[in-house]
Amino acid sequence: MSKQSAPPSAGVIDAPPDIDNKELDRERDEAKERQKERLNKLQPDQLIELFRQMLLIRRFEEKAAEVYVAGKIGGFCHLYIGQEAVAVGAISVLRKDDYVLGSYREHGQALAKGMSARAIMAELYGKATGCSKGKGGSMHMFDKEIGFLGGHAIVGGQIPLATGTAFASKYQGTDQVTICFFGEAAVNQGAFHESLNMAQLWKLPCIYICENNQYGMGTSLKRAMSLQDIAQKGCAYEIAAEFVDGMDVLAVREAVERAVARGRKDHLPTLLEIRTYRFRGHSMSDPGKYRTQEEIDEYQQRDPIMLFAASLLEEKIVEQQVLDKIDAEVREIVEDSIRFAEESPLPAAEELYTDVYANPIDPAQNRTR
Repeated sequence: MSKQSAPPSAGVIDAPPDIDNKELDRERDEAKERQKERLNKLQPDQLIELFRQMLLIRRFEEKAAEVYVAGKIGGFCHLYIGQEAVAVGAISVLRKDDYVLGSYREHGQALAKGMSARAIMAELYGKATGCSKGKGGSMHMFDKEIGFLGGHAIVGGQIPLATGTAFASKYQGTDQVTICFFGEAAVNQGAFHESLNMAQLWKLPCIYICENNQYGMGTSLKRAMSLQDIAQKGCAYEIAAEFVDGMDVLAVREAVERAVARGRKDHLPTLLEIRTYRFRGHSMSDPGKYRTQEEIDEYQQRDPIMLFAASLLEEKIVEQQVLDKIDAEVREIVEDSIRFAEESPLPAAEELYTDVYANPIDPAQNRTR
């Protein structure tokens, strides 16, 4: 993004500089041209599937916001709107037996890994048919059958767990890789540094993806981190690292493809700083008054879904009618997930005693069996 100096806007802590629309148009056009150069590396059906997955995530999250406001979802709810290219691009190069761990902003990652919209929406509703039996909610999606190992609410808590998952794969002699998604605020946690040191020292096939959306809750990166170039932090541990445009699904896919090859062949880790932007607040309870509308508009000029759709249309890979049909199809999938969630039962009272200890609790004896 262009950097220009200007006085801050009144009432906004981290106000961006004045917006130069000509500069924004230039940056958007340059990004689109870079994306077009990558299009011929994939088949049309692969490109269309990437678009479909990103759009499914967007429509799912829009509906999640709607039902949250209606009071049908409780607790916290962190939306992935604006960041879809990161999950879709990264997970598109994985196998089903590879592992993915995320933070609390994981609905989109769960969808990209293959979890059904029904299972996720039911979990948001707290229903027994949810992926975590209705007991995890928005921040704790989990499905071991597809290798999606959470959904973690503690900032940075998933990073050492992903490191351990990668260690298990190497110990068992497989060529599986693990992707760990986390926000830039987690980089300030000690667990991040300990994990990268261990992964490089022990040669573990873990891909650490920092989804740098530039705000830790309401605090901008520049006010929280002395070295804001997160990819550079990899040099402290001699770990392979890259900076990636997170608004370009194909750029993300190519970078993760290189990291996956490194992990499978040499059992080596990678740190990817994928610069992205969330279009909504930190969570549904966040009014986002620390940003100006001009800043949000600036990044929406590079909406990853709009950018990709424009590239597909201009290169005549797909026609508008096809994109419209895909939109209608994913909207129906989301509406179906709502019907499923609303018709599903709540967890039985006995579920209070399950999934707490390795040895199940016997409520009659008030002790483990």
